[in-house]
Amino acid sequence: MNTDAIIEIKNLVKSFKGSSSPAVNDVSFTISRNEIFGLLGPNGAGKTTTISILCGLFPPTRGHVLIDGKDLNGDLDTIKQIVGVVPQDLALYPTLTARENLSFYGHMYGLSGKTLKDKISMWLDNFGLTEAANRRVSTFSGGMKRRVNLIAGILHSPKILFLDEPTVGVDVQSRNVIIEYLKQLNQTGTTIIYTSHHMDEAEHFCTQVAIIDHGKIIIEGSPKKLISDNAGCENLESVFLKLTNRALRD
Repeated sequence: MNTDAIIEIKNLVKSFKGSSSPAVNDVSFTISRNEIFGLLGPNGAGKTTTISILCGLFPPTRGHVLIDGKDLNGDLDTIKQIVGVVPQDLALYPTLTARENLSFYGHMYGLSGKTLKDKISMWLDNFGLTEAANRRVSTFSGGMKRRVNLIAGILHSPKILFLDEPTVGVDVQSRNVIIEYLKQLNQTGTTIIYTSHHMDEAEHFCTQVAIIDHGKIIIEGSPKKLISDNAGCENLESVFLKLTNRALRD
C-alpha cells in the first residue's frame, strides 16, 4: 500500500451486459492525498463509470481499489462515511426548499441538531443562497441548483470528494463561485476527484489529470507537464484533441 496515496486503482475492469467492449478496460492509477485530480475524456470514454465504481454505486467486473487504505469490496460502509459525491444529474427534490433538501442529506450523513443547522446556514451563505433558502428548488436557476447540489455533497466535510461535471450548464458567475470554494475545500485537506468537459477549467483547477478514452487511461500527469510534453500544444484542450482526435462523440 502506498501511504501517500488516498486512492489506488489496479487493473479495473467494468463490462456491461450486451456491450461489445468493457466500459472500463484494465485501468490503473493512483491519486495522492490532497490532490485535485481530473479524470477527463470524450463522451462514453469511461469517466462516469470509473467514478461510479469508486463511489460504490456498482461493483467492478474485475480489479482492485483501495480508498484511504480500505478495500472497496470489503469496507464500503466505512468508505462511504469519508466520501462526498456530487453527481452530474441533480440529486435534489424539486418540491422541497433548499434548506429542506440539505437537512435531508445532512441526516443521511449522520448530522443533526445545531451542528447540521449551522453547517447548512454557513454553506448557504457562502454560496449566496441565504435569501433563497426557503424557496422550492423547482424555482431555482440552473446555477443555483448546481450550488445546492454541491453543498449536499460537502455538508459532512468529506475526506474525499467526487465531482462529476459540477459546473455543467451554469453561468460564468456560478462556475467561478463553485471553483473558488472547491479550491478552498481542497486547501483544508479534502482530496478532489473531478470530471469535466471544460478543458480550460480543468487546466487551471487540477493539480493532476488523467485522460481516458475507450475505457483506457492514455496519459497522466500535471496539466503543465502534459502541455510541455506534447509538441505544438499550447493548452490542455489541444493536448486532449491531439490524443483523442477531433471526431464527434455521441
